[in-house]
Amino acid sequence: MHDHSPAPASWRIALPHSAAAVPVARALVRNALAELEHTADGDTAELLTAELVANAVEHTSGRTPIELVVELMPTGCQVEVHDPDPSPPADLTRPDVEPPDPWREDGRGLLLIRALSSSCGHRPTEAGKAVWFRLPAVPAQRRPPA
Repeated sequence: MHDHSPAPASWRIALPHSAAAVPVARALVRNALAELEHTADGDTAELLTAELVANAVEHTSGRTPIELVVELMPTGCQVEVHDPDPSPPADLTRPDVEPPDPWREDGRGLLLIRALSSSCGHRPTEAGKAVWFRLPAVPAQRRPPA
């Protein structure tokens, strides 16, 4: 039974509060997109997920696991990273007060997310906050007839 309108699918996975979470998160997003033959840009999704996870690990203290939530819809994908720190991420939604210093590591990732995602933001959760981005599905290229 194969109808070709993909149903929304979502993954939710707890990740360790350490740098080891980054490659795991990248692999999860890559596999999720590949498994469903989703048309969102996998490289961008991986890159932005890595930035969100690295940011959550770096800027929140404690050992509480962070959570990665990947939702795939026919219109695109949304990735959320939940962490235990309620304070909002500095550079994600506020207008740039000053240009970022390209030589500083921190801050660059969130600017990248703002530049490459179709939308992004953050919201409070019961346990802290969730930071998210969305990527649109790319229209399938017309394939030549077999």
